[in-house]
Amino acid sequence: MSAVTAKTFFPAFFKTLGILFFYIFLGLLIDSVYVKESYKDLQWLANLIMVVVFSITLFKMPPRIKEQLIYAVLIGFVGEYLFSVVLKMYTYRLQNVPHYIPMGHALVYAGVLYFTKTSYAKNNIKIIEKIATLLIITYATTFLIFKFDVFGFVMTAATLVILRNKPRERLFYLIMYLAVAYLEIIGTSYKCWWWPTTAWNVIPFLPSANPPSGISFFYFLLDLGCLYLYKKRHKVAWSRMKNIRQIRLHLSNQ
Repeated sequence: MSAVTAKTFFPAFFKTLGILFFYIFLGLLIDSVYVKESYKDLQWLANLIMVVVFSITLFKMPPRIKEQLIYAVLIGFVGEYLFSVVLKMYTYRLQNVPHYIPMGHALVYAGVLYFTKTSYAKNNIKIIEKIATLLIITYATTFLIFKFDVFGFVMTAATLVILRNKPRERLFYLIMYLAVAYLEIIGTSYKCWWWPTTAWNVIPFLPSANPPSGISFFYFLLDLGCLYLYKKRHKVAWSRMKNIRQIRLHLSNQ
């Protein structure tokens, strides 16, 4: 049974997000300060493994998703150097941008996308959205109370407010929030990177945790960027798809 045809939670989760979470846990461990202190710096190995895993994943993807993953890597590369190296909004362990990071963004995008495309997710959208929203509110509130994470809480609130009027995109972005929260907790716990004590170290009235809870708000730009580039390259096909969607919506409302 493929991931997309999985009709119950555990097969749908483990074949998509489960694989992603395991790889995040293991991949970031290789680049952690703990491995460096106990053995030696293995960031080169994390980069090599990412190249292999990403290449295999890319090879197996259908053309449309494959193209979007390539866009995700390009956008991630530019964004990481802009936000981390130029603007100093957060800092990586070696003061660089590890090569595995842009490809890692693409894998997170793919893992979340494929979970939302499973039969289980499609058949249980409302309950998944409610549970995900509850988890997000609990997570952000806990960070606000115990870590004084005002910055993360504000971004979380902004995310939930925006998604109220985005029913088609809501499930994807809620799951993306949770996936990014997991990624950030693992990455900062391993000290692969860290965030300053205020929002990007430039807004003093917005205290921030390490990591800020709602940082996935800016990961959404990755998805929007991928869709924008894809639509620009496939204007005719995208216009046809929108027309078909509107016809279906009209027929369903009759």
